[in-house]
Amino acid sequence: MTDTTGTDVTKDRHGAIVAAFMGLLAERDFDAVTLADIADRSGLSLGEIRAGFDTRFSIIEAFVAGIDRAVLDGIDADLADQDTKERLFDVLMRRLDLLTPHKAAIRNLSHAAMRDPALALALNGVARRSQRWMLAAAGVEVPGAGGMIRAQGLAIAFAKVVQAWLDDEDPALARTMRVLDEELVKAGRAAKTLKSIEQLTAPLKSLLCAPLSWRRGSSSRSRPNEDRDDRDRGWRGDDFRDPKVTPV
Repeated sequence: MTDTTGTDVTKDRHGAIVAAFMGLLAERDFDAVTLADIADRSGLSLGEIRAGFDTRFSIIEAFVAGIDRAVLDGIDADLADQDTKERLFDVLMRRLDLLTPHKAAIRNLSHAAMRDPALALALNGVARRSQRWMLAAAGVEVPGAGGMIRAQGLAIAFAKVVQAWLDDEDPALARTMRVLDEELVKAGRAAKTLKSIEQLTAPLKSLLCAPLSWRRGSSSRSRPNEDRDDRDRGWRGDDFRDPKVTPV
């Protein structure tokens, strides 16, 4: 929806709601941030908030999606010739730069997640989706189960980096960068191991899928060969490296 000046009113309202929520979260515990508080801080009615968001958690999701977009929009084209680890390092440091104005809010949200397993589990789902985009930004796109496992691994690694970042008072973030470098090395090793496992289990997967393929063989509705190939590639995946690039 736009007004007479062409301004996207819905987008502005969403931005105001997210900003109000993050501002309140910087000042108090997550459980103490109410929808009425968000309405009061944003200058909007509860009805307007409900029109854009279902819950407080959906506001968190919107905030994370906004950070994702900002990271993706700011990808440095000069890093195209760097190896995957260096690209991921740059992408995730850019993410921390964008999160810096919200450090107090993230600290309070982190404390709340430590007390609430259900919140922690929900936040993990958001982090996993987000890190899949960060992997794509670094040139690592793996479909299917392999991609999900890699995104989960990077989400766990980045969570450790965020904890170091929250305690890092050095403006140069030397400790944070050291932890990020260490976690990316570990993630690269894990991804390489995962690829080896996928390669070893590929024959078993083919055997398990064979009976189903045989039953579908006479059907005119069988999937085209290229579709089956795409599905298989989702299992084989790729590790954190490009062809002819030193693995992480």
